[in-house]
Amino acid sequence: MASRLAATLHQRLPISAGVCTASVAFTVDSVPHFSKSLKKLKGKRRVVPRRLVLGLGASFWAQFMSMSASGGIGGKFLVASARQQGASSPVEQILKNVEWPEQFPFKEEDFQRFDETPDPIFYEAPRFVTHIDDQAIAALTKYYSKVFPPSNTAGVSILDMCSSWVSHFPAGYKQDRVVGLGMNEEELKRNPVLTEYAVQDLNVNPKLPFEDNSFDIITNVVSVDYLTKPIDVFKEMCRILKPGGLAIMSFSNRCFWTKAISIWTSTGDADHALIVGSYFHYAGGFEPPQEYIICTPVKGHIQQKKIRKKTNQKHLLEKWGVLGHNTRPNPACICGRDPLSEHS
Repeated sequence: MASRLAATLHQRLPISAGVCTASVAFTVDSVPHFSKSLKKLKGKRRVVPRRLVLGLGASFWAQFMSMSASGGIGGKFLVASARQQGASSPVEQILKNVEWPEQFPFKEEDFQRFDETPDPIFYEAPRFVTHIDDQAIAALTKYYSKVFPPSNTAGVSILDMCSSWVSHFPAGYKQDRVVGLGMNEEELKRNPVLTEYAVQDLNVNPKLPFEDNSFDIITNVVSVDYLTKPIDVFKEMCRILKPGGLAIMSFSNRCFWTKAISIWTSTGDADHALIVGSYFHYAGGFEPPQEYIICTPVKGHIQQKKIRKKTNQKHLLEKWGVLGHNTRPNPACICGRDPLSEHS
């Protein structure tokens, strides 16, 4: 079942050199075979507007797994697109009633890269550039401003994992402890938001050099696609997060293609949310996931909605949905640590 799912993802919506193939919205109530669904989907492809997708945990990739486990009969086949004006976003619904298989469905070969040379060689030269466009940066920064604790909140610690010379935090944002963990020391030294940093190759050593329950928030901007041992890393994230803390994984349709894992470069935006969501699920210790959409408009009318949800610790999470014209996503996944998990 798992290999069949992986093969399906590899065949659908390919990505090359960091250029994302457009996704489409398509639903079939009863799908006897994947191949027939894919033929229908292929004929319905269209270019979709730019958007920024944020999610708490997993995504509709579980729909594929559920179909595969049941022989592909009576399932739902759903590929999300950017929301059209006045329409309900399918992406916001993809985490409803998710059924996960018992075991992690990906294999070792799914985490191979085109370039398997040691990562420290690739990242040896500092890159003082941004890896997402200005609209995506603005949207991500705005989202951080909504979910981060206020600046200078006593006792708050943040880890920016796979960090660089910029973290895209709100302007002037400060906490007593903001740690950067990355691959290039010169880049980390330049990052003004960091109070400390460490250099570590997570693909060689996924053990995070921090005590249990150390951080309120973990961020990772456009680097989750380079992790070759993601479950190990996500288990470590759960260990070092305080109960009720947040892990925010943002990612883009851009990447260093030769260093991204094969399951990433052979799939599209929506699948990436599913893949990262699976990391949260199979690592364990995180709360049930939810999906969000956030974007910065290029032009056109924008509508916004806000929904509040209580967590186990009675903290409020905000769910934002945005309707707009000519927007297209750089996706992200966000998940809260379960306050009752074993590391509490």
